[in-house]
Amino acid sequence: MYAITVREPGGPDVLTWAEVPDPEVGPGEVVIEVAASAVNRADLLQRQGFYPPPPGASEIIGLECSGRIVALGEGVEGWSVGDEVCALLSGGGYAQRVAVPAGHLLPVPAGWSLEDAGGLPEVACTVWSNLVGVARLAAGELVLIQGGSGGIGTHAIQVAAALGARVVATAGTPDRLDRCRGLGAELAIDYHDVDDIAIALRAATDGRGADVILDNMGAAALAANIDRLAPGGRLVVIGMQGGVKAELDLGKLLRKRGSVSATNLRGRPTDGPDGKAAIVASVREGLWPLIEKGQVAPVVHERLPMADAAAAHRLFDAGGVVGKVLLRS
Repeated sequence: MYAITVREPGGPDVLTWAEVPDPEVGPGEVVIEVAASAVNRADLLQRQGFYPPPPGASEIIGLECSGRIVALGEGVEGWSVGDEVCALLSGGGYAQRVAVPAGHLLPVPAGWSLEDAGGLPEVACTVWSNLVGVARLAAGELVLIQGGSGGIGTHAIQVAAALGARVVATAGTPDRLDRCRGLGAELAIDYHDVDDIAIALRAATDGRGADVILDNMGAAALAANIDRLAPGGRLVVIGMQGGVKAELDLGKLLRKRGSVSATNLRGRPTDGPDGKAAIVASVREGLWPLIEKGQVAPVVHERLPMADAAAAHRLFDAGGVVGKVLLRS
C-alpha cells in the first residue's frame, strides 16, 4: 500500500507518498481501507519532530480516518467486513489502509458522507470528552471556546449549542468571527484584544464570567482565563499553542472555587475507565444522536488528495483554515 512518510523532521516538503508494508490485523482489531483522513494540528507537530507517536502506535501521521472494514481480527464482534466506519487513531491515518482497535470504531453517522466522516472522530472525541466529561457543561451555562474557527472550535460551538449552552467564541479575523456566529456562537470576539474578551463576557453574564472555558493556548492565556471564570467555573486546557509554563494564582482560583484541568487524547490507553474505547462509546451514545439530527454538521475548508498532504500542511502553516482539511485516499 501507499502512505505519507516523513523523510526527516521539517516543513511540509518532507512529506512523501511512498510504498510501505500493509498493516496486519491483530486480535481485537480491524483493518480499514481508508476513504479519507484529516489534518490536525498534532500532525504538524509530529511532522516537525515535536510530537512522536505513543509506544506501539504507527509512525505514519494521522489521528482519524473513515473507510470500509476489509479484515477482522480474532475476537472482534459487532462489526463486519464491508461496514462503513470512522475511527479514532493513535497514528496511521495518512495511508490507504490502517489497523485499529475495534473499540475505536464509530459508524458513519446518518446524513454524513463517508468522506466527511474522515474528519469527525478526533474532534468529536476531544470535544465531547472535555466539554461533557471533564467540564460537565450543562444547558444554560456559558462556555468560552478559544480558537472557534479551527477544527476543534467549529465542532465545539455546534456541540455546546446543541446541549443548550450559551456560546462565546474567539477568532482572529472578521470573516472567521462571522463563521463562529453562523455555527451558533451568540458572541464572537477578536482574540487579538484580550481586554475585549473580558469586557464582553462580563456584559453577557452580569459580571459573572464563563462557567466553562475550552482553551487551546495553554500558558499564554492561563492568567486571563482564570480572570474570566465565573464562580465554580471550569477551565479545560487542550492545547499549548501559547507555551507550557505559566504562573497560577491559586488564591484567585480558590476564591472562585474554580478548577483547571489539562487533558490529551492521543496518549491514552485503549481500554480502562479513562481509555479511548470508553470515550468512543460515550461519543456514540451521547453525541451521535445530535449529529444524526443535524445539530452538528461538517465544516470543511478544503479537500485534497492524500498524496498532496504537503499542500494540506502548507494551508495550516499559512493560517486561515476554518474547520477541517480532508485528505481523500
